Amino acid sequence: MDATQPELKRALGLLSLTLYGLGTIIGAGIYVLVGAVADRSGMSAPLAFLLAGVLAAFTGLSYAELGQRLPEAAGAAAYAREGFKSHWMGRIAGFLTLAVAMVAAASVARGGAGYLLTMIDIPLPIASGGVIVLFTVLACWGVKESVYAAGAMTVIEVGGLLAVIVIGGPALADLGVRLPDIWPADLNGWGGVMGGAFLAFFAFAGFENIVNMAEETQDVGRTLPRAVVLSIIISAVLYMLVILIAVLSVAPDLLAQSDAPLCLVVDCEKSTMAFFAPVALIATLNGVLIEIVLMARVAYGMARRGWLPKLLSDVHAGRRTPLKATLAVGAIVFALTSFVEFQVLAKATSAMLLLVFLVVNLALIRLKQVDPAPHLAFRVPNWAPVAGAFSSILLLGAEVLA
Repeated sequence: MDATQPELKRALGLLSLTLYGLGTIIGAGIYVLVGAVADRSGMSAPLAFLLAGVLAAFTGLSYAELGQRLPEAAGAAAYAREGFKSHWMGRIAGFLTLAVAMVAAASVARGGAGYLLTMIDIPLPIASGGVIVLFTVLACWGVKESVYAAGAMTVIEVGGLLAVIVIGGPALADLGVRLPDIWPADLNGWGGVMGGAFLAFFAFAGFENIVNMAEETQDVGRTLPRAVVLSIIISAVLYMLVILIAVLSVAPDLLAQSDAPLCLVVDCEKSTMAFFAPVALIATLNGVLIEIVLMARVAYGMARRGWLPKLLSDVHAGRRTPLKATLAVGAIVFALTSFVEFQVLAKATSAMLLLVFLVVNLALIRLKQVDPAPHLAFRVPNWAPVAGAFSSILLLGAEVLA
């Protein structure tokens, strides 16, 4: 690294980092994927989300420890490099992480179209492209400003989910009676749960992005693992309540046919619910900003290691952000958003993400063998990365065999 380059600014505490984590997890995943998961799993969609959340938690614990061991913006690329002592493994993990973030950002932008079109009728490329340009400029402006803006939007999107819970809450009174409908009756039903869990995994994607902010986090040894764990727990609780209410109040086939499935739950056509579509749109588009911030940090970290052109490692002297890396990834996302459909992007995101998680968990297993690191403020039990690696293989295998 060039000694004359300024360092990234450590400006993030537990609250802002947890909000950032929630913003990366909550968004298009729950607001849009409810219908896609219901299409695969039917009334068992809550089990698909539950399974995806449990399996994601294993890998989340691995990231929480790795973020302390190697507090670098390169994230998974650095973990694979150190765990396998291989530059090539680092490069593969880094490029996969970049690909995941780019495809995820594009899918989020496309996924928000259903809610956008309930308000105005404009061409999707113009709307999504304008959002990407706007958020790329904001990401260039500064990490604190970007994360605070994402945090504000996270509060709004969580508010939207709470509105679903409050309005649709009475449907939970039928949970006891309808549990037999939710529990699969045969192997075909469980196959649908596994297929739904593969898609639902996309809804939990994002906790891994927190570690990429390690170089900009205050007291990283304590703050980072707490933010990872809190983000997963809060999002999992919200998801389970929302998906239960959705399938109990609206037939799964109707959810599957809708581009704005949660609007069916709260009835967006009512004048009193006019606020919900804009809230859902903010929730889906918030992920675009967060993914752009993430991708810029990964590209910056990889460029510092010489795996990408050196100019991407430049830090703007005034803003102290990776300006050139941010502009580069923003341009790529802009192009992706214009050409690929949401479900295709979501499936590709889940598949690539599971490959990254497999590599990261295996890297932690090897690092624990070489250095148990007793000095860390937070260490996960040895079985956690093993469970994370196994669960990644399980979901990938289920999708391939489906």
